[in-house]
Amino acid sequence: MNTLRNKVSLIGRLGAQPEVVKLESGIALTCFSIATNEPYKNKAGEWQDQTQWHEIKAWGKVGEIVSKLLKKGQEVAIDGRIVNKEYESKTGEKRFSTSIELKEFLLLTPVSDAKK
Repeated sequence: MNTLRNKVSLIGRLGAQPEVVKLESGIALTCFSIATNEPYKNKAGEWQDQTQWHEIKAWGKVGEIVSKLLKKGQEVAIDGRIVNKEYESKTGEKRFSTSIELKEFLLLTPVSDAKK
């Protein structure tokens, strides 16, 4: 039951190429975002799509694999955990951010079908 405490699974499309940052420690951090779409009916009874963007962070080996395999426009299924951070801006304001720390992913769109 421990693995059910903070787990998220999403299917979405990459909005941009994954970006890799090498930290001073030598560990790779790969960041990318995916869009998920949820259809709903508006007041007029017409179908609409609600798009939400999710920031994904992949550390170490998983991040290196992501940077080599994933391309903008590809559909991907991800499993990870939600990470909430609180920080202070340069002007001293409290800010909050939410991201998903990637544990596993499954490529749903072949590389050749990705939008360029």
